Amino acid sequence: MASGVAQAQSPTPPEVAARAWLLLDATSGQVLAAKDPDEPVEPASLTKLMTAYVVFDALKAGQLTLEQKFTVSERAWRMPGSRMFIEPGQQIPVEDLLKGMIVQSGNDATVALAEGVAGSVERFVERMNRQAQALGLTRTRYQNPEGLTAPGHTTTARDLATLALRLMQDFPEYIGYYAIQRYRYPGTPAANDTNRNLLLFRDPTVDGLKTGHTAAAGYCLVATARRLVPGLGDGPAGQRRLISVVLGAASENARAAESQKLLNWGYTAFEAVRLAAPGQPVVTAPVWKGRADEVKLGRPQGVVVTVPAGQGKGLRTELVRPDPLVAPLVKGQPLGTLRVRTASGEPVAEVPLQVMETVEEAGLLGRLWGALRLWIR
Repeated sequence: MASGVAQAQSPTPPEVAARAWLLLDATSGQVLAAKDPDEPVEPASLTKLMTAYVVFDALKAGQLTLEQKFTVSERAWRMPGSRMFIEPGQQIPVEDLLKGMIVQSGNDATVALAEGVAGSVERFVERMNRQAQALGLTRTRYQNPEGLTAPGHTTTARDLATLALRLMQDFPEYIGYYAIQRYRYPGTPAANDTNRNLLLFRDPTVDGLKTGHTAAAGYCLVATARRLVPGLGDGPAGQRRLISVVLGAASENARAAESQKLLNWGYTAFEAVRLAAPGQPVVTAPVWKGRADEVKLGRPQGVVVTVPAGQGKGLRTELVRPDPLVAPLVKGQPLGTLRVRTASGEPVAEVPLQVMETVEEAGLLGRLWGALRLWIR
């Protein structure tokens, strides 16, 4: 992920009526603006983003299937708050439980998933916390999978943005569930069948992600939009995705309005510049003692940076890397950073690069010749 954003002449963000908020450009990985992004807050049903991450991970690993059925326990059935309205003893497919959790925000569906995946809610919560650590969510701690108020159950706007980004990057095949506007399991009441993310009905570029509300947390929304923008290319490659996190708004309508305000501002106040296409190297650098004389450095997804509108021309780049580079170098290995500045010298981003093609170590004679050349150098 890139870090940083243009500092000089950076656009002034709008006033956002929320306890804490953050706007992330998911295409470049840059935070565009934020207020109190590291303050601990109660996540309410935004907790279910991590619950979904753990379930998606189990699906991807082949530990369960979408068609597999979980039996609804009495504990799941008795869950207070938002519900999918499933009954004890029912056998519900995993895919329907996911829809019930994501679209209806069903606490009953969430507990049924947790018990089915890990054997118990408690063991599932342990998985959630291990996954949070693995993703670098250093200020997040879970006490339950559904998000009801509990001592020590906290996160931050920054951690939520990171989680949302990783959820979409790691499991693109399942993100479509978050764009479903209405769902209910056959035979259950029609009440609570509408997705509470009002932006899904107001903005056709919005395709997720999750709402949350408790008395302590206020009204919360992690929203994401994907819009075609000039300069990035055609089709999916030309789409720029933003993620907004709004926490502690005053009402359901307010969290939607403030999120929409942030997303619109992010698209108009900033522009995206592609420095390298997906799969294309940013730079080639000399290698010593290898079977190849050069190594390609870049990112599989290419390199895009976000700058204040009007500052995209004449960007200056600087490669910071170890010197000398000595084989072996392995594809995917982190190596070097691309520093990007505006034409006037203001910092824009620091983009970590990686080795794009493995460079194997040379044979004995090649290594000796490389050592001699290095000594002469």
